[in-house]
Amino acid sequence: MRARYLAIWRKLQARAPLEPLEAVIASVIEDHPEYHALFEKGEVALAEEWSPEGGQSNPFLHLGLHIAVREQVAADRPLGVRGVFESLARAASDPLEAEHRMIECLAATLWEAGRSGVPPDEAAYLERLRRLKC
Repeated sequence: MRARYLAIWRKLQARAPLEPLEAVIASVIEDHPEYHALFEKGEVALAEEWSPEGGQSNPFLHLGLHIAVREQVAADRPLGVRGVFESLARAASDPLEAEHRMIECLAATLWEAGRSGVPPDEAAYLERLRRLKC
């Protein structure tokens, strides 16, 4: 997947046409200029590691969570996630800030699922989202 991000970065730089999924990924990359230097490293970026123990966050994971939230909102799955997003985006006056708040809930839900070895609990995820202050 990292190689895919890098290929899309290169297409963005060349102003080459993008496939629909590439356009979603490109939009997330464009929304995060703090990661552009990473993509400028080219192939070197593919091998980098980030350690949560060292206080580092994985930019590829971060971007992937944004993509997941955007897909959830577009499909309104789980049912109600679009309404939560719209409320958060209105309150923050910034859709990206709304996504950042939502990805914290998504990451926690995915972590719990991985720890317990069961699929993510959509009801618990929605409850986390609904508890976010608008």
